[in-house]
Parts: sequence; structure tokens; C-alpha cells
Amino acid sequence: MEKDEADPSRKRNGAVGVLYGEFTDPLDDRVRYSVSLTESVLNVQRICSSPGRSKVLFNLTDCVGCRAYRGPDSADVGAYFAAYFYPFKRRWMSAGVSRQRVEQGFRVALVQDPLANLQEAERWARAIRDASVLQAPRREGAVYAEVRRPCRVMILVNPHSGRGQALQLFTGHVQGMLTEAAVPYTLVITEHQNHARELVRKADLSQCDALVIMSGDGLLFEVINGLMEREDWQEAIQTPLGILPGGSGNALAASVHHYSQSPPAWNEELLLSCGFMLCKGLVGSMDLVSIHLASRQRLFSFLSLAWGFVADVDIESEKYRHVGAIRFLMGTLVRLASLRVYQGRLAYLPVKEAPTLPKGSIKSNQPPSAPQHQSLCSSLPCRLIPNTSPNQNSRHNHNSTNSNHNTVTNSSNNAITTKRPETQSDGKTRAPEDSLLPGLDQPIPDSWTVVKEEDFVLVLAIYQSHLAEDLWTAPGAMADDGVIHLFYVTAGISRPALLRLFLAMEKGGHLACGCPHLVYEKVKALRLEPVSPQGMITVDGEMVEYGPVQAQIHPGLAKFICG
Repeated sequence: MEKDEADPSRKRNGAVGVLYGEFTDPLDDRVRYSVSLTESVLNVQRICSSPGRSKVLFNLTDCVGCRAYRGPDSADVGAYFAAYFYPFKRRWMSAGVSRQRVEQGFRVALVQDPLANLQEAERWARAIRDASVLQAPRREGAVYAEVRRPCRVMILVNPHSGRGQALQLFTGHVQGMLTEAAVPYTLVITEHQNHARELVRKADLSQCDALVIMSGDGLLFEVINGLMEREDWQEAIQTPLGILPGGSGNALAASVHHYSQSPPAWNEELLLSCGFMLCKGLVGSMDLVSIHLASRQRLFSFLSLAWGFVADVDIESEKYRHVGAIRFLMGTLVRLASLRVYQGRLAYLPVKEAPTLPKGSIKSNQPPSAPQHQSLCSSLPCRLIPNTSPNQNSRHNHNSTNSNHNTVTNSSNNAITTKRPETQSDGKTRAPEDSLLPGLDQPIPDSWTVVKEEDFVLVLAIYQSHLAEDLWTAPGAMADDGVIHLFYVTAGISRPALLRLFLAMEKGGHLACGCPHLVYEKVKALRLEPVSPQGMITVDGEMVEYGPVQAQIHPGLAKFICG
């Protein structure tokens, strides 16, 4: 909100370049307002002279909705309309700004006919809604679509995520916003392992305009893989996905908020920001990464692939879940006390080298003059490892960090197991082809770079800007940049130096630390082969099978609700 010195038109309840009217305050008929609506602002001026500010401008970019209604008193001939705004305002108890709710209401009593007054209130409410839709906050240079209006939303809530408060957060903060924005929704409470995955795999998505997850990042992992397992995956994955932070890490929510170019926000402020973006209904593209495990299982990831320190902290901090996001700090300190070094082989395809493998070949399209690198072959055969195997890693069935206490199974009923896409009778494929990846049991192409070091503290491939609410891991990342941001830290780094990196990561300053053990590369594909017999690998915070893994990015494969 801000002052506007321009006087509105004095044409009563008419339109001379603007929609204009004079109404009273809903709680006090002695207070009267002149109200004008332009294509971008709602200008409200108090007609009665009074001390303090008497003129206020509401930016329609901040408006989520407006409704008209009758009063509770049947003898009241007046009607009412109220507009709901979420502008950036200064925080009460700390520095900076955040979105805060503002409601502006008016009483319409132009005549003694209740129906005529209600029709006038509805005319104003409709005009404000229509104008606010056109004023959604669009990021410069970004290309957006919009969800259909009215948008029918399916909201999946994991009541166990984070500190177990996701449902309370929804009813306390989001439910009212959806009502204000007139967004109809179906609420689904997840009940068991892979409930969301099974539900979206079988759901009639023609009855739903968007799928929204109120949880941590793990539940979205389930939803995306459920969509990709459908026979109509090509259409299903185009369903706009929304995120409402209700877990511990909330990495995607923090990233989406960051992409909107809004000031940093945490906790309930972050939830309010994501709820606002859901109500505005802008849709952008999001990259997905196809990940292959040694068991021939194929997963789709939207956030990260981690091995070593990051994966250890993610999984081992589960025991501190009850304290919320601070669990990661506690896990970091515990793991720093007994820092591990992992042996393995890492190779990647840099962004500047991105040839497509010819069908039936594992050779690259690299010119003969390009430097040649050693081959990196899989040390494990591609075989199915059932969940019941007594030889599995002891942590393989550990619950995920942010999902509905789900594990990633190796069951052939729950996984895409083919490296190449299956073709249906109608010619459609079951999944996108990974044209940059050879088989895991094949050498890497010559155009790939092989990392000389084989002793690592961590390897992290991330495709969003944030790894958690307070970890700005890939400062230059965007949801649709078509890049895997690969970080790895080699052995030899001291505990204080590693701690400094993570502390600097809170503000995205870790790349400026000059740490010789930290390496950052932009890549299109990668392969990781652990040699150490024990360890953990996570995909989007979910524990997966420990062993060789490779990944390729698929630019803009999914759609997500953003700002």
C-alpha cells in the first residue's frame, strides 16, 4: 500500500476511464469512501476529514480475490464486498518485509432494494477479481501459463511431515486464502507409504486442474514418480504442481519463493508466500532429472542427488525430526564430529559438451581433436535387488526425511525399470528417453569429464536454488535452466572449513569462500560409482539403493505453480 495524490473521478458509480463509486465502512456508516478501480490499482479515499492517512492505494498485483455478500441482519438492505490483499509490509518484530494479509471491505446501500445493492456489490467484486487476474506478479523475462479458472485443486497433506503440524498449518493459514480466492479444492490426507504415489498413478486427472502438496519435499517426490508411471505420463506430467511448505527442509518451497524475486522468508511467512502464489495461479516450467540405479530402477527427481556428508546429515538427523528445521544443524554438528571420507568415481557431461548418443551406440559426437578421458565402467551389474534381501545396506529401508514416512522400494511394481522407454500400441512412450546416458554397465562416452580425485567428503547434484529454507546452495539456479548444478568436496578439507562453507551457504556465499576442496560444475548428465562398501545415497531426500547411479536432466518436463 502507498499514498496516491491523484483525485479520482467524481462521477458517482459510473466509469470515466475508471470504475468509480462511493460506499460506507462495513462497521460504521458514518465513515464514507470514494473508491476508484483502474486496471492496476484500487484507490480508496476517505471522504470525511480525519487525522492521519485518508487515501490508500491497493496494488491489484497483491490481490488474491474479492467477494460480495449479504449481511447477517435480514433487515439490512445493504450489501457488502471485500477485497483481500497480501502486500509486502514491514515485519513487526524484525527487519525486512514480508507478505501480510489486508482486508478492505465496503457497504453498498445505494437504494432500498437489497437485490439491487447486492448486484452492485457483485459487479464490483467481479471487476476487482478480473483486474487482479491480469495483474499477477510476473518475473521479467519469464514465460507463464495460467491454471484454468476456477481452478480445481487436489491438495495432498502429509500429517506426519516436519513436526507433525502440516494439517494445522493448512487450516490455520492456507484454507482461508483459498476461500478468499474462490479456489475449490479437495483435501487428501495421506495415510501410508506411497499413498500419494498410488493415488496420482490411478487418479482421473481430468477432474483436477492442479496438484498441490502440503508437506516437505518427499511427498512431491512420490507425486512426480506416480505421474511418470502412468501410461498417459506425457499428459499427466503437464498437470501444474504446487508446493506448500509443511516439512523440515522445504527446499522447493524456498526455491519457488526465491524465483519470485521476493525478499527471504521462513516458516509461516514462506507458507503465506507459497499460498499467495497458489491463489494467483501462474504456471512455469520445471526441469526433472531421470536417475538410474544399479537395480535397473529408474526414478524422476526434481531437487537433488546426494552422496556423502549431505546424505548422511539428511538421513541421520531423522531422530531430531521433532525439533523442526533445526534438525539439520544438529545433524551437521554431529557428522562434523566424525567426518567421513568416501571413495568413489565421478564423471559428468559439461553443459558445453552435450552431444546426444546415437541410438544403439555409446560413442559420443565429440570431434576427434577433443581431449580424450579415461573410461568409467560400472563396478556392479544391473540386477534387481529385492527389498527382502538380507544383504542390503542396513539403512536401505530408512524412512525419508520429509515424505509420508515412505521408502523408495525396488519392487518392479513401483518402479520404471527399463533404460529405454517402452512403446505402447498407440505409439506413445512410457517415459522420456535418456539420450545422453549409456548403460550403467557401459563405459562413459569420451566427451565426458572424469574427476581425478577419488576421495570425497560429499557429492551433491542439485537443480533448484535451495537445499533447505536456509541453504541457498545454487545461487544461479532456476527451475527451468536445463542444468544440473554439481558440487563436490574432496578429502582433506578441515572440519572448520566445511562448517564455514555451510554457514556461508545460508546467504549463497560459499562459492566466494575460495575453498580449494570445493568444486562446482554445470552439467547435463553425471555418473557416480561409490567404491566404499558402506554409505548412503539420497534422491530428493529419499534413501535409495546404495551403488552406481547416473542421471540426466530433462528440461521443462514438468509444470509448477510459481510467481
